[in-house]
Amino acid sequence: MFQFNAEQFLPITISKAWEFFSSPNNLSIITPPEMDFKVLSKLDSKEIYNGMKIDYSVKPLFGISMHWQTEIFNVNDKCSFTDRQLKGPYKVWEHTHTFTEVKGGVMMHDVVNYQLPFWLIGNIAHSLIVKNKIEKIFVYRKQVLEKIFEINNGKHPS
Repeated sequence: MFQFNAEQFLPITISKAWEFFSSPNNLSIITPPEMDFKVLSKLDSKEIYNGMKIDYSVKPLFGISMHWQTEIFNVNDKCSFTDRQLKGPYKVWEHTHTFTEVKGGVMMHDVVNYQLPFWLIGNIAHSLIVKNKIEKIFVYRKQVLEKIFEINNGKHPS
């Protein structure tokens, strides 16, 4: 099992952070364009809820389109939620989003626990491709969020 961690300060209210990140429709905004990320599900609710299933199409590697389905669980309003893959390229994918009010805004924490299929081949693919790809996705996301929320160099004010 592998783990990826990321942290970003956002100079916004906890309500604004929750409103943005709890809307599955905003995922395509913060995903690199080359991944061609599209929400396929018709979403009756604008905000996530426990048990919500969401279908996507995504091109994670080499431009090959894949179906990805996640389920939302452990929703703690304005604090945290987790999405886990039900169908997709990973053997395991659980991404926990946590939002903490701090001076001047919100600190957002992401913890992704994941495992690739095919044991040894998956571990080699992780070392050669997947780890770097996940890091690049989060670098892109951080840059987009800095523009959306007009963050100066992503620094937390002292």
